[in-house]
Amino acid sequence: MPEDKNGRNATESIIALFMDFENLALGVRDAKYKKFDIHLLLERLLEKGKIVAKKAYADWERYSEYKRELHEAAIELIDIPQRHVGGKNSADIRLVVDAMDLAHAKEHIDLFCIASGDSDFSPLVSKLKENNKYVIGIGVKNSTSDLLVDNCDEFVFYEDLVRETERSDKMPSRLGNLPKKKAEAFSTLLSAIKGLVRENKEVLWGSMIKEAIKRKRPQFDESYHGYSTFSKLLEDAERDKLVQLKRDEKSGGYIVTAFAEID
Repeated sequence: MPEDKNGRNATESIIALFMDFENLALGVRDAKYKKFDIHLLLERLLEKGKIVAKKAYADWERYSEYKRELHEAAIELIDIPQRHVGGKNSADIRLVVDAMDLAHAKEHIDLFCIASGDSDFSPLVSKLKENNKYVIGIGVKNSTSDLLVDNCDEFVFYEDLVRETERSDKMPSRLGNLPKKKAEAFSTLLSAIKGLVRENKEVLWGSMIKEAIKRKRPQFDESYHGYSTFSKLLEDAERDKLVQLKRDEKSGGYIVTAFAEID
């Protein structure tokens, strides 16, 4: 699999996440969801690469019920008290300044995620793109500006993340008769493959799939599921007709050429 000069997977993006949290929380409330789930957002971004910076901007006295969950996700909470002059606009300005500062200071960060539906961030998106950054927006559909959607390289709606998760949380019936650890391993494997396909990866290297799993599940260890190596897991999945494999002649590693759709 191709690597850059630092030995990193060259197909893996280095990501910075900036969250206009008030916009997200209010959008989720208006859409009648119980609560904004940060893990849905992070799971999607981890399909794209490694997240090295995570910041969320809000008056955290007003959103204190989210603080523990965000801290556990290692997100830096930037407090912008509403009592200060400017209120919400102050949070927007701080987010813009911090994002542009990071874009100039850390050239290796090639993907910026702006989590908001506010059209005020369109100039930020344009400036990041001028600086050769790929920009993804994430927001709630009914509270998202068409201007922002059109300006981003890619836009993901929170509602779609919820629907995808509801589908994937159901153990596929084809795996239901397998031993629990084996079924969990295969479900995790197929989820990672589908994420890579969604990101238009043309060649699905076995090592790439394992990296995608580890980004989402750092604790993943194939030995826990009964396999001495990740290649053994792939071989077992092929025996159960969940994937098709071929050997790369140069490296000797596996490439997944097809996989089962089992939703």
